[in-house]
Amino acid sequence: MAGALAEVLGEVLVAPDGEEVAVAALAARGVSLVGLYFGCSLSGPCAQVGASLAAFYGRFRGETAAGAGAGAGAQRLEIVFVSAEQEQQQWQEAVRAMPWLALPFADKRRKLKLWNKYRVSNIPSLIFIDASTGKVVCRNGLLVIRDDPEGLEFPWGPKPFSEVVAGPLLRNKGQSLDSTALEGSHVGVYFSAHWCPPCRSLTRVLVESYRKIKEAGQKFEIVFVSADRSEDSFKQYFSEMPWLAVPYADEARRSRLNRLYGIQGIPTLIVLDAKGDVITRQGRVEVLNDTECREFPWHPKPVLELTDSNAVQLNEGPCLVLFVDSEDDGESEAAKQLIQPIAEKIIAKYKAKDEEAPLLFFVAGEDDMTDSLRDYTNLPEAAPLLTILDMSARAKYVMDVEEITPEIVEAFVSDFLADKLKPEPI
Repeated sequence: MAGALAEVLGEVLVAPDGEEVAVAALAARGVSLVGLYFGCSLSGPCAQVGASLAAFYGRFRGETAAGAGAGAGAQRLEIVFVSAEQEQQQWQEAVRAMPWLALPFADKRRKLKLWNKYRVSNIPSLIFIDASTGKVVCRNGLLVIRDDPEGLEFPWGPKPFSEVVAGPLLRNKGQSLDSTALEGSHVGVYFSAHWCPPCRSLTRVLVESYRKIKEAGQKFEIVFVSADRSEDSFKQYFSEMPWLAVPYADEARRSRLNRLYGIQGIPTLIVLDAKGDVITRQGRVEVLNDTECREFPWHPKPVLELTDSNAVQLNEGPCLVLFVDSEDDGESEAAKQLIQPIAEKIIAKYKAKDEEAPLLFFVAGEDDMTDSLRDYTNLPEAAPLLTILDMSARAKYVMDVEEITPEIVEAFVSDFLADKLKPEPI
């Protein structure tokens, strides 16, 4: 266990009293699950969540009267604070007030790697990982502490979609059918809400996409999982949709689906194959990029052409972006072909470990959006220009050479993954 966990967290953590705790010591205590708590003491939402999490932690470990004798987990759970504090004194005060361990303040590079590795886009966030493998068990631990306050479902591992969605589903005219009707179909799990303007915009496009896919004879269904604030809003919004929905009153099932896919924001469209396995978490991007649905069911491409609709992915973690001169019609395609074998090798390597690839790969031409990106990141106007952009860390890595070759790209990626490159600030 210590090896896998040390690879994620390093060799030592810090206790509330400031003492160092060896990561290897967690194994001796029987820890089987670690919650990575991404937060900041200056954030109001984090303060609220921190109090709830502390109560949960105490109950779960049998350290409060309410949890006395609660043997579901005992010492098998540990939480590690991954701080967003900018000042060491603030970090020290925050750690002293918490009953769990923390990543050392000085280990800033590891902190950023954790934010990127687990695609943390907002705080507070709680991700449970298996202590023996380092693999994600649950991406939305905050829903766990809300839905299972006594820890009775420990260790909260993922369940099959068919099991989580099981139960009646609604049509917008009031008809009901059982979720077993989804068997054998591709399924889009659509997390959305009427109060969210981007959701309403996507829904209008998605209605047309759904119609085209069904008319083409494809077995496809969408299940709406509402984040609306009232049943009336849900009904109004659902009346615009020709697909199915989890009943609004079934809050437990809606929450379990959010937990299953680690939903951190809406709109999100998860596309599943006929077995219930995820094809893509980027259904929103795919629908907007492929309005004719020619590429349904949207298996991920190793290298994407940067567009207005997929530029949001630049915020999800480090991205390799090769800027080219798009006045030459074949330049973008040639650049994709150059990068693709390297991207495929990286993706396959991490897929074999059941992990997401640590880089996304893009080719960017010349347009207003690309110009804005260059301006924002203060990049030279050169083309071709090979870069890795890490927006969450506000860091960039730039290779400005006359000719980009596969060997140059592969060495650049390898050095980045080995922490050999020196970042420049964005």
